[in-house]
Amino acid sequence: MIKIAIVEDDARVRRSLAQLIDEAPWHACVCQCDTAEEALEKLPAAAPDVVLMDTHLPNLSGIECAFRLRPLLPAVRILMLSVYEDNEVIFKALQAGASGYLLKRTPPAELLQAIAEVLRGGAPMTGEVARRVVESFRAPAHPGVADVELSRREQEILDLLTQGYENKEICERLFIGIETVRTHLKHIYEKLHVRSRTEAVAKYLRSG
Repeated sequence: MIKIAIVEDDARVRRSLAQLIDEAPWHACVCQCDTAEEALEKLPAAAPDVVLMDTHLPNLSGIECAFRLRPLLPAVRILMLSVYEDNEVIFKALQAGASGYLLKRTPPAELLQAIAEVLRGGAPMTGEVARRVVESFRAPAHPGVADVELSRREQEILDLLTQGYENKEICERLFIGIETVRTHLKHIYEKLHVRSRTEAVAKYLRSG
């Protein structure tokens, strides 16, 4: 059973998310909070696997809440949910320890897929957000990265990552299975000495 906690100040959105989670097989909403302060008090005892965190909360922000949750729940995966595509908000969230960043208009099925992906060690992002991350990292060459030897398929997948493609879209474009994509991503991360697609894309783009 995947245990999910929700931190969202909009009661309607909170109820909608909780219903989606409880109706999904092998998912359970174990805690609902409408403020960051309540989350910091209740989530350690609830011990969720994944937290769906609104970025903008009253008083303490969701980003600050994510930062404070990390030492309390080192293994938890935090997915930020926001209506904002602002670069500064996105990067503050990722720096605070968020494992992914989705827009609130993300379809329910994709949200459940993102939960599964983040538990596998991925960093799910809405397409628009991923493109903003990629664009923000366009910078002069970074020494040393050019020496990394990627296979032809790994290079193809990395190129698609920089264009903001999700794993499923990469499967469709390259006519390969989802597990094959994940295996290639694992090898890419190892070769580039990074831990996520965001870091891989950033390092790759810095290499020119």
